[in-house]
Amino acid sequence: MAKNTDEEEHQLIEKIAKTLNEVRESNATHNRKLKELSSLRSKANSSSSFPQFFSAFCKTLIPLFDFSRRVASAERIVRFVSAFVARHASDSDAFFEEFVRFLLAATAAANKTARFRACQIVSEIIMRLPDDAEVSSEIWDEVIECLKIRVGDKVPQIRSYAVRALSRFATDCENTDVLDLFLEVLPLEQNAEVRKTILLSLPPLNATSQAIIDCTMDVSESVRKTAYYVLADKFPLQSLSIKHRTVILQRGLADRSVAVSKQCLKLMKDEWLAKCCNGDPVELLKYLDVETYESVGESVMGALLEAGLIHISDDESIQQYISSTSDRNEDTGNFTPSIQLIEAEVALYWRMVCGNLQTEAQAKGSDAAATMGTEAAVYAAEASKNNDLLERILPSTITDYMELVKAHINAGPNYRFASRQLLLLGAILDFSDLTNRKVASAFLMELLHKPFDHEEDDEGNMVVLGDGINLGGDREWADAVSGLARKVHSAAGEFEEVVLGVIEELARPCRERTANFMQWMHCLAVVGLLLENAKSFHWIQGKAIEPTELLQSLLLPAAKHVHLDVQRIAIRCLGLFGLLEKKPSKEVVLQLRLSFVKGPSLISTMSCKALNDLAMWHNPHEVDRALGQDLSSELQDSEVASSPVTVSDTDESLNTKLIDLLYAGIGKDDWGDILASDENESVQAVLGEGFAKILLLSENYSSISTSLHPLLLSKLINLYFSDETKDLLRLKQCLSVFFEHYPALSANHKKYLSKAFIPVMRSMWPGIDGNAGGSPSFVSSMRKRAVQASRFMLQMMQLPLFTKENETEGEIGSREPSEIEDGALEDPLECGEEGLAIRIAVEVAGFPTKNTAAERAFISALLRVLVLLQFRSSEQGAIQLMRRLLNCIAGSVPTDKDLVKELKRMADLLKAADRHPDQELSQDQANLIFGRLELDFNLDLTGPVETLQTPAPSSIRPTCARRRVRRQEESSDEESSPTSISNVADTVSRRAERASKTAALTKMTTNRGFKIDEEDDDEEDESEVTSEESADESC
Repeated sequence: MAKNTDEEEHQLIEKIAKTLNEVRESNATHNRKLKELSSLRSKANSSSSFPQFFSAFCKTLIPLFDFSRRVASAERIVRFVSAFVARHASDSDAFFEEFVRFLLAATAAANKTARFRACQIVSEIIMRLPDDAEVSSEIWDEVIECLKIRVGDKVPQIRSYAVRALSRFATDCENTDVLDLFLEVLPLEQNAEVRKTILLSLPPLNATSQAIIDCTMDVSESVRKTAYYVLADKFPLQSLSIKHRTVILQRGLADRSVAVSKQCLKLMKDEWLAKCCNGDPVELLKYLDVETYESVGESVMGALLEAGLIHISDDESIQQYISSTSDRNEDTGNFTPSIQLIEAEVALYWRMVCGNLQTEAQAKGSDAAATMGTEAAVYAAEASKNNDLLERILPSTITDYMELVKAHINAGPNYRFASRQLLLLGAILDFSDLTNRKVASAFLMELLHKPFDHEEDDEGNMVVLGDGINLGGDREWADAVSGLARKVHSAAGEFEEVVLGVIEELARPCRERTANFMQWMHCLAVVGLLLENAKSFHWIQGKAIEPTELLQSLLLPAAKHVHLDVQRIAIRCLGLFGLLEKKPSKEVVLQLRLSFVKGPSLISTMSCKALNDLAMWHNPHEVDRALGQDLSSELQDSEVASSPVTVSDTDESLNTKLIDLLYAGIGKDDWGDILASDENESVQAVLGEGFAKILLLSENYSSISTSLHPLLLSKLINLYFSDETKDLLRLKQCLSVFFEHYPALSANHKKYLSKAFIPVMRSMWPGIDGNAGGSPSFVSSMRKRAVQASRFMLQMMQLPLFTKENETEGEIGSREPSEIEDGALEDPLECGEEGLAIRIAVEVAGFPTKNTAAERAFISALLRVLVLLQFRSSEQGAIQLMRRLLNCIAGSVPTDKDLVKELKRMADLLKAADRHPDQELSQDQANLIFGRLELDFNLDLTGPVETLQTPAPSSIRPTCARRRVRRQEESSDEESSPTSISNVADTVSRRAERASKTAALTKMTTNRGFKIDEEDDDEEDESEVTSEESADESC
């Protein structure tokens, strides 16, 4: 009986295998073979028990679970099997449930191919199941639990199919475990294809919208493109908040990838514009709140215009808002047009359309002028067409245009945005006619005389609305007014003459000291408008009010005004005045210095900006010379560090170089809280940004002592990693860009960075040099920050220099001989990693033998950076000196076995790289290198160069026997590795990976209580990780 059963099963396997062999050839036979296999299953169930077919079916599929190649034939079998199983999901027997459990068991297999095929088939089955399939809840619970584990599998393809299979359960409103899992793993997933699968699996919910939008900034182009596809497919325009809509379009339209920007344009065009806005671009702009997100509205209109999606009908124009039925003025006999107010979105729409028409007309006109014959005629016709359309859209006369703008200005703050858009349209109009210029000039006088908007508080005091600096209360309004003024008064010196006439009139009550603070601020805002837009100092001379009179009677008294808002805008005007001068005047520099030193935080910040601008525009030495004093070499390297300038001391600050004064200011702690302004800046943030610009362009400022460069760099690194500046986002972004480019621009920059390394570490490490300690958690946090800074500086040191295309052979020939090796340019010792390594070794050797816990941790952190540095074979002197220094620091090395092994490895590589190991390093050679690095260190060269010894192993901690083979492989790798010392950097990542794996395995074996006999001492050293190292890593 058993023999017959085996024969039947064998025959059944052959039939199933034959069917599978046929379906793998083509998809065309699948439907027919599904019927045949279903018939075979029915016959098998009727003639024998159910398990026979199930057993034969599973045994037939086993070879598929060992086949790892992704070929078309295997994929056809997977699809066929999935379709067959899904077809019988609702049958009365338990075939479906048993086969799913068979697959779930395979998902936990040790073989990755088996896990992959199991997850793939489960995913296909779930995707093919109809919505009304009757499957027990128990089997679904088992599927979900197994697949949730596979989402964390180490193989990306397995994770992808597990996510795909779970996607059907992500929409379950009662149980959000799957959705929570997707949202948890999405930002942590390393594989782009898996992230795409997760994105496609997320349902359209409020909880998932933010996660999908975050993926529009993914590093992978395909993931970003998928994010926009999901947003278009699952999220209607109305379901997203205004913030989300603007972020999506802002990122997508400006994406560096053309494919991503096209996908975003498709979303905006096909889904949002066509389906949600009925093709009306103005309606789309209303969904974006262009008054708040103007730049996004401009990007949207620019994309639509470029794609040719804006079509203007014959009855559409700005003239339709100026009624043709006008009321007659009985006194003058003129007609006053009736104005219909324009909404913000419509105003932006017409500004962008008119600007695009003008640009196209000018481009076609240029093309027509550059070509001949028929082609020129075609271009000229297109330019004429655009000009005619532009003329039809714009108001028919300048008077109508001015009345339209006035009506919107008089309508109040609700139409402020529309008023500014209409003002910007003035750049398109023609003011060549004298009558038009007179009308426009009269309108400009009204704009310039219009004071700041204000309101009264509960105590009856006037409060200025807006920023209190620019005309009209915001920079955009001032730019629009100045743009229109320069368009109307385009002749040379005419703009300056007109604005100075207004200033002379507004300054009368200020000079007579009868003006209130509102009048002062209004007058100074117009002065700022002039100084920002004046082409040169020459054009403001000989006008209604002379520059000297403007400075003495208006700007300097305003800088001493009792009202802080008046002082702030006056300081800004003083800075602009100094920029316009050929050489900064004494009065301007003196007042800016006094305001920086004695003023409150608000005034000091503005003064700091002005002084930074003057220093960068005129050169710091010119600014110092303006005071008429010899301020050269007031503070040098050691003096700045030990005896800094007292910022609050007025007499001392006036006798100090500008750079030294600003350097003292960046270290001052009592500037006050961060300003509650839009830019969210403080004095330290302004100083940090200014110093970053100066250091980046240091070649232009030769008057700045080179001894100050490392000190400034140290301050910037401390600012970047300080918790106190974490809210200064502008400073953070500025410094991140600075650190990315600074070391790559010049070898000297790396020299300054090398000199700043030890001071930065000492200033950040708790418990040394008077730095405060604290609780263990605080000390750990401080150490972690210092270690991060050290790794950050190491990365900057290892950045390659930018190649200069204009570097000539003469410049190459001017380099020192040590800089040229085998025809390739090399940086000198003090600019390379060798110099930093020697500095670190000297610092460690300078510590006494008996150290505190903070000093030991500090030494350990320095040595962990030391072993990551590489030496060039051309620097033989540095290699020999470093071998000696390693002997000096041997007694200071902490009892950290992994660290000692790294040092020993470094010493061995240095020995192999030494071309003349028999020659002793002379004292003069050592002193020469120390002199180039500006180090004062007495090195004992009498003893022999010894090899660092690996510490003796401990007999307490067990080791894992599986590590032995890997250790032998590593040893053989070391023996066969080349002797060049540059291999240190190449092996850093592999050693770090091995060290982390070693630590993990050691902890696992210790926790589980494995008892494995020790085989050799080297293996013990490889696996042991000390508690001190763990503490350092956590820091």
